Amino acid sequence: MKKLSKENIHVGIVGTGLMGAAHANALRWNGIKVAGILGSTYQKSQQAADELGIEKAYQSFEEMVNDARIDVIHLTTPNHLHYPHAKAALLAGKHVVCEKPLTMNTAESKELMLLGREKNLVTAVNFNFRMSAMVQKALEIVRNGEIGKPFIIHGSYLQDWLLYPSDWNWRLDTNVGGQLRTVGDIGSHWLDLVSYISGLRILEVFADFKTFIDKRYRLAEGGIQQEINIDSEDYASILIHFENGVQGVLSISQLCAGHKNRLFFEINGSKSSIAWNAEQSDQLWLGFRDQENQILENEQKKDLSSENKKQTSSDTFNQLYRRIYSYLLSGNMQQKPDFPTFEDGHYGMLVSEAIEQSAREKVWKKVRIEELN
Repeated sequence: MKKLSKENIHVGIVGTGLMGAAHANALRWNGIKVAGILGSTYQKSQQAADELGIEKAYQSFEEMVNDARIDVIHLTTPNHLHYPHAKAALLAGKHVVCEKPLTMNTAESKELMLLGREKNLVTAVNFNFRMSAMVQKALEIVRNGEIGKPFIIHGSYLQDWLLYPSDWNWRLDTNVGGQLRTVGDIGSHWLDLVSYISGLRILEVFADFKTFIDKRYRLAEGGIQQEINIDSEDYASILIHFENGVQGVLSISQLCAGHKNRLFFEINGSKSSIAWNAEQSDQLWLGFRDQENQILENEQKKDLSSENKKQTSSDTFNQLYRRIYSYLLSGNMQQKPDFPTFEDGHYGMLVSEAIEQSAREKVWKKVRIEELN
């Protein structure tokens, strides 16, 4: 395997939607060359290559994965393609950065985790919220014991982009997005984030689902409106038991008018509380019993011009890829990664599996965390 550097590393991106562009821009910010891109059709590949200034438009995934120039493949496709593409890339000796959720089920995610270990390749999952400056500050405060012993972890993740029956997206198709829609799409971020900050695994869950809009409408060929039956969850409420006796609760929905991307968590400890809201991402709330509450501001942005603030508003992708590629280019694969890996992706799938089983069977379900060893 060649010694990689910023001068000779080549990345291929699979997916030409919003996420594909976001990955390309963050890679460029880090000085990493995007050598090619693949869409669902060659026309889409070429259009994305032209718009993003990428050298090559691929005609098929096989062409990309067999291209000896490509060292890393970023997967930004619908969920059902994550497993076959990631597996093929790892078998071809490519490092992989994958969108979440990692796969459609735990058998697939376990196989990818073990394959990445066997091949000694970098495997990363795009849990980008970890890289928010104030999330990093929360991590420091909680891990340093400043809030004391955690008692309760609670919160929500609310959006409104699926509020109307006419709203349609591939995530609504369980064959493409998976059985878990709201949990898999946005709940996965919250579940990853609170485990990351607290350092606590989720041991068992009790979940309740509700589908409020059981019929949706999308435009088919010829402009005909097609009625689609929906059986995935519009809303999920989840009781959580973490390690060390910590209790939690999470509410998730994409039917909440006025909330564009409100990921919110609060951790209540024996000394104080801490909370963060992604819609006010540059602030971190600290709560106290015997003194005034505090709001910490992102010091990195406080003194920036409005233009610079605008440029750094999507910095989480930039910072995540900075960590991934610093690790990769160091050549030291024995050090512990400081970014979310396929192990974290498999953990997320194990939690999601327990949530789905609990909602279906109406019982508490244990998370099979022993599989992470």
